Order: sequence, then structure tokens, then C-alpha cells
Amino acid sequence: MPASILREVGHLLGEAALIRDTTTRLSCPSCGSAHVAQVLGDNGGISYVCTACGHSWS
Repeated sequence: MPASILREVGHLLGEAALIRDTTTRLSCPSCGSAHVAQVLGDNGGISYVCTACGHSWS
């Protein structure tokens, strides 16, 4: 594989790691757990449920 392609792939992998490290993680406002599931509400809105304590919010 040409060196220019290897450099580009390395650059893209570095960007992916940076994005992954800066992603905002949700935590439960009730217990602080990071075990949060995103669910669709009845009216099409998005809500969140803590799978540790059962607290839900939107």
C-alpha cells in the first residue's frame, strides 16, 4: 500500500479517537449512573431512562 494512503488512514484513525474521547456522555440526574438508554416517547419525542435506578426524563 502506498505510504500516502497509510498516512491518510492514520490521520483518520486519529480523528476518530479524538471524536470518541470528546463525546458527551449522559448520566442519570437522579443517581449519576452512566447506564442510560435513549427511548422514543409516545408523541415521537426522545426520552432517557436510567437502567440502574429506573429514573426517566426528557
